[in-house]
This record gives sequence, structure tokens and C-alpha cells, in this order.
Amino acid sequence: MKSFTIEEINAFVNGEVVGSTTHKITGLEQIQNATENQATFIGNRKFAKLWPESKASLAIVNDNLDIEPGENRVLIKVKNADLTMAQLLESFTPEAPHFETDIHPAANIDATAKIGNGSRVGAGAYIGKNVVIGDNVTIYPNVTILDDTTIGAHTTIWSGTIIRERSVIGSHCIFHNNVSIGADGFGYRPSEDGRGLVKIPHIGNVVIGNGVEIGANSCVDRGKFSSTILGDGCKIDNLVQIAHNCVLGRSCIMAGNSGLAGSVTLGDGVVIGGSASIKDHTTIHSGATVGAGSGVMNDVEAGKTVLGYPAVDSREMLKQWVALRKLAR
Repeated sequence: MKSFTIEEINAFVNGEVVGSTTHKITGLEQIQNATENQATFIGNRKFAKLWPESKASLAIVNDNLDIEPGENRVLIKVKNADLTMAQLLESFTPEAPHFETDIHPAANIDATAKIGNGSRVGAGAYIGKNVVIGDNVTIYPNVTILDDTTIGAHTTIWSGTIIRERSVIGSHCIFHNNVSIGADGFGYRPSEDGRGLVKIPHIGNVVIGNGVEIGANSCVDRGKFSSTILGDGCKIDNLVQIAHNCVLGRSCIMAGNSGLAGSVTLGDGVVIGGSASIKDHTTIHSGATVGAGSGVMNDVEAGKTVLGYPAVDSREMLKQWVALRKLAR
């Protein structure tokens, strides 16, 4: 179990220490559930009122909040408690699962595949023909990487993930359990006799930039003709669908259960809320936000926030909701 003194923790976060405690900190917890050997975080006044009843010995707090530490307890005041929390969580992160050997003897690796220095491959993994794996890549057990795929350095791929043929993956990416990269896109047309459906082949691939993280059970489908593209720094939650020929700019965020239909374009820094749905061939320009549960039918201007189903400017939608509430009364 990791254990830190207040002085050691403040060396990580570089804040202002207020108060003192005899306790060492062995973990982090929500303010209501923390014990005396745990630290918690207070980023706004909503949680500040819970501090007097909390059992935590340490709270990382925003420096604009007026809070007293109390007996045998400490505050460390910082500019942004949320960002500091991320920094401190990294210090308490448990060790990753252990590899007895870098390349497990039960892994199936084609003779033409190239594995970079320091990379590790777990039991039951399959790496196909002409695959190129960069340096210090971690491939956990039962991952499948099919032919002619390239994967950049320092990428981590968790168990159950399947990366289909010809995919191009950047460096420092993280794919969580059961991610699907490069499956066929969803495309059908009625047959000439009207008695069935004709499948549209998808012969493109998926190109993913550097520093991309994709949550468990999410899918990124291959392009019909060219590539489905995720730009550098995109963060994709669990259970997200990104369809064929979508193009995401840099640092886009998609929350859980959201989905892009085919050929959607997102600019840089677009945020898609949970369970939002985006119609095919739609463009959402840089810096725009789509509220949770919304349905986007038309292009969205840069920097705009849209909400509702169908999605409109958030201020307009809020006015409609107020009017409906008044009408109901």
C-alpha cells in the first residue's frame, strides 16, 4: 500500500498547506466516504459544506474557498482542485498487471510481424502478417491485431480489443477492454428485385492519431473508400459508436452511449454529451458542444452549444422548455 506524508503530497501538488495532522495518507476517496488516512477534494462550495462531517485528514481545495481545516486535519489550497486531483491520482495508481516475460509463449505472432524494443505481448494475443508494433507497446492477453496494421510507441491495448487489418494507430494511445477498430461500416441498399438488401463493401481503414484514449466496448468503423480518422488527443468514453468515414479533429470528447453516423466531421475540441446522436454527413465545427441526449440534424457553428431533439441553440431550447412548463401549469 502506498503511503505519503502531507509534505510529500504537497511536493507533488505545490499548494499552500493550512493546518497539520499526524496521519499519513494511504488513499483517495469521495468526501462523504473518506477515512482518516485518506485525502479528498473540494472544488466548489457544494462540497465545502460536507467537510466538517468528513473523516478525511486531508482535503485538496480551491484557493478561493473559505474553509477551516479543523483539529488534526489539513487543507492544501491550490488553484484548481480538479486538475490537482488528476495529478495526485496518478501518484496513487496501483501497478499494472504483471508480465512474467515480455512476449508470452502462448502469443501467436506471425513471422513477418515486427515488435519494437521493450514491447510486451500477453498470452492468447494474435498479431498478424506485416504488423508493425512500436517501442514500449503493451498488448494484454487475448488482443487481436490483424494484417498490415501499424501501432505507435507507448500505446496500451487491453484484453478483448480487436484491431482490424490496415489500421494505423499513433503513439501513447490507450484502448480499453473490447474496443473494436476497423469493423465494416453499416451500409446496405435495397436489391433490384426489392426482396432483400445488398451489403455495401467497406474497403478503407481507420487512422488514429497520438494520445487517443478509447473506452471499453466502443467501436470505430473503417471507411467505405478512404479512412475514418480520429485526431490527436481525442478522448472517447465507453459504448461509443463512430461510423464509417467520420473525421474527428484534435482533442474531441465523446461521452458514453453517444454516436456518430457515417461521414460526420467534428472540428477541434468538439464535446459530444452522453447519449447524443449525430446525423450522417453533418459537420460540427471547432469548439462546439452537443448537450447530453441531443439529436443533431444539421451543421453546428463553431463555439456554439446545442441542446434538445432536434438540437437547437441551447438558449433557444431552454426558453422552449420554460414556455412548455408554464403552459402545463
